[in-house]
Amino acid sequence: MRAAARVVAAADGDRTALVVLKGEAPLLPRRTGPNEVHFVGGAAGPLGGDELRIEIEVGAGAVLHVRTVAASIALPGRDGAWSRLAVHASVAAGGTLVWLPEPLVAAARCRHRAESTVDLEPGATLVWREELVRGRHGEPSGEVELSTTVRRGGRPFHRSDLVLDDSPAVLGGARVFATLVTTKEIDLKIPEIMPLAAGGTLVTALGRELAETRAITDRLVTPPQ
Repeated sequence: MRAAARVVAAADGDRTALVVLKGEAPLLPRRTGPNEVHFVGGAAGPLGGDELRIEIEVGAGAVLHVRTVAASIALPGRDGAWSRLAVHASVAAGGTLVWLPEPLVAAARCRHRAESTVDLEPGATLVWREELVRGRHGEPSGEVELSTTVRRGGRPFHRSDLVLDDSPAVLGGARVFATLVTTKEIDLKIPEIMPLAAGGTLVTALGRELAETRAITDRLVTPPQ
């Protein structure tokens, strides 16, 4: 399956207008609040072999919060084929993007790549959270490759690459992995928080349950307006 979605938010006075809101199953965006969009899955997956793409554009002065209504479950396909989700977002000066999808669950025998690229103009605000659960209840994890690149003003702001499977070599006994990268500077002295060299903050949390990691990142996120 190949599917794409595109969301474009622009300032309209003191409101945010969604000038483009379109997608194909399983990437179906729906406006759910003044500054909020939820993606509603129209099909199972991603399945091995699927190629999915999301494009997000936030204009100057616009505020956009993006969520999903449910977790995504990466499922195995035929002949060990990889599935792929590519997300590209751009945020203009004075714009704000908050990306808070439900977690990705790596089902047994899946092979999935998630690639995120964010381009920020100087003065843009970003909160970008990604969560991974290694396997459904009682099953081992499949293979997942996570790649996240954030640029600000055309220069590197943050880059991370992570390859995970059912081996404990990377995360030890942790079942849930969560990261949050933000242009905001967070003045909390806890081990999970690391200031970024270009400004902003990286939060990394590990745990056996989703609630453990989400409790750390939830309090750092400004709620939708």
